[in-house]
Amino acid sequence: MKLNHLDGLIAFWKVAEHSGFTAAAADLAVSPSALSQAIRQLETRLGVRLLNRTTRSVSLTEAGQAYLARIGPALGQVIDAGDELNVLQGRPSGILRLNAARVSIALVLRPLLDGFLQAYPDVQLELTNDEGFVNIVERGFDAGIRFGESIDRDMVAIPIGGPVTVAVVASPEYLRRMPAPQHPAELVHHNCVRLRFVTTGSIYKWEFETDGRLVDYEVAGNLVISDTTFSIDAALEGVGLAYTFEQFAEPHIQAGRLQRVLTKFSPTFPGFQLYYPSRHDQPSKLKALIDYVNKHRP
Repeated sequence: MKLNHLDGLIAFWKVAEHSGFTAAAADLAVSPSALSQAIRQLETRLGVRLLNRTTRSVSLTEAGQAYLARIGPALGQVIDAGDELNVLQGRPSGILRLNAARVSIALVLRPLLDGFLQAYPDVQLELTNDEGFVNIVERGFDAGIRFGESIDRDMVAIPIGGPVTVAVVASPEYLRRMPAPQHPAELVHHNCVRLRFVTTGSIYKWEFETDGRLVDYEVAGNLVISDTTFSIDAALEGVGLAYTFEQFAEPHIQAGRLQRVLTKFSPTFPGFQLYYPSRHDQPSKLKALIDYVNKHRP
């Protein structure tokens, strides 16, 4: 994408919105270097410096603040007019960037992909798998998919997919070596496949329903993973107990490759949420996804 004069204005507007080049470049589907060059050309034409740049931060100069106050509303109207025209013509378009954990992609997004992309062929969907908690605004994503409890309060969230139930599973071979636990407290005697969040470095505590409430249990084990879907593979290999979801485990349980334990303690969660920034100028591509999810969720 080659930035022209109007794009130079939009480039400046987006850098100011995101307070940085990386997220703004992702938003505009250009490289940070191309974005920086476009803004330098704009500054040359105007004969004034709009941004203060350091190796770690970007901020508006006084002239930049004044310029943004003048052009921001007008550019917003230009973008809104284009989006409204696309909607009226039934053609939402552009790159739609989503950030989601692999488990949420597999469980709730994959079943919607084919229908959504056929309904909106001019939308290019770009998925980024990220197991940690991500600031989608800073990273330049349009939306994300996570459990509701991990979503920032300043985001708008809608359900995508239905409730999900936990399943703790192990291979028959492992359970021949180690008697199946009868209570979550007995997990201290087992080898559990643990999950570490990359962004925080913390180990996920397994949640169970005991005495009518959710209780966190710290578990031990000699395998730590950062990909939630790999726990099933580890369990199939006989490594230990895996904490996963029924939808993943059920085919292997039916085939006799895995056995379920602690069923009466396994909680059911409300499910995943599609979340996005709370703002009025949502692009038509995001509005299309929101409408599609609302029409097709269980």
